[in-house]
Amino acid sequence: MSMLKSMFAAAVASVFAMGAASAADYPTRPITMVVPFSAGGPTDTVTRLIAEAMGKDLGQQILVENVGGAGGTLGAGRVAKSDPDGYTLLLHHIGMATSATLYRKLPYDTLNSFDYVGLVTDVPMTIVGRSGLEPTDLKGLIDYVKANKDKVTYANAGVGAASHLCGMLFMSRIETALTTVPYKGAGPAMTDLIGGQVDFMCDQTTNTTNQIRSGKVKAYATTTKARLSSLPDVPTAAEAGLQDFELGIWHGVYAPKGTPPEALAKLTASLQKALKDPTVIKRFADLGTAPSTDAEATSEGLKAKLTSEIERWAPVIKAAGVYAD
Repeated sequence: MSMLKSMFAAAVASVFAMGAASAADYPTRPITMVVPFSAGGPTDTVTRLIAEAMGKDLGQQILVENVGGAGGTLGAGRVAKSDPDGYTLLLHHIGMATSATLYRKLPYDTLNSFDYVGLVTDVPMTIVGRSGLEPTDLKGLIDYVKANKDKVTYANAGVGAASHLCGMLFMSRIETALTTVPYKGAGPAMTDLIGGQVDFMCDQTTNTTNQIRSGKVKAYATTTKARLSSLPDVPTAAEAGLQDFELGIWHGVYAPKGTPPEALAKLTASLQKALKDPTVIKRFADLGTAPSTDAEATSEGLKAKLTSEIERWAPVIKAAGVYAD
């Protein structure tokens, strides 16, 4: 009997030793980073920049997989149900917080189905219109959409997307309901805005900066406290007469709950290095945003942000009466 106990103890010790060695060697194969939106959109742009930089640091390729649908909840749900081995990650934006109220039923528990790697960036928003839209400034746009509310079309990237949230806030501030046109991603929405099929939208600078600079769309305002160095000629919403309209779309990296602490620590350290990569810093600046600080790019920083944002948006969404199944 004692020999059997000894053999069992040795086997258990061997399994734990193998697990520890595996965690210490992590990663030993490519990692998948899920972006829960379509390719070509602003969150996809952020994800690909971070995935490339982190992959170089970790010595393994990080493959980006677009799993769009249901306002980002399909992709988040896939990651929540993945093996917690550090090889499947999620890069999601503010929708991670708003979906907790926006959706009546989620395939995961927002706060408890994930481990946290860290915050990536907080991207400003811009209100933009098709190039031929008549108003020349934000005040004119507000007057125009109020007078033509049954004809004006507002594009968004689908329920729960950043552009949807910004649109809800905009309509709330101007006390006018507009006809919304949802798309399967910010990329297709921007394509139709450039083509003149829809009138205006509010989206992240990562999706609008280049289009504004090229003159393909007309810029009305940013959602920031101060003007952006990347778009110095575009006034803030407050400057243009729309108060209490500050909004940033933050992004974070998550892993399935139960991911080994050693793997999480390596991922957080790699994220912090990636956010100091000169290429990432430059590309972020070109797109009107900046990397998170080391204090923000931590498990604690991301969890605190998610928790506070759930509390911030719940009353806004409930007041709007907008829910999704």
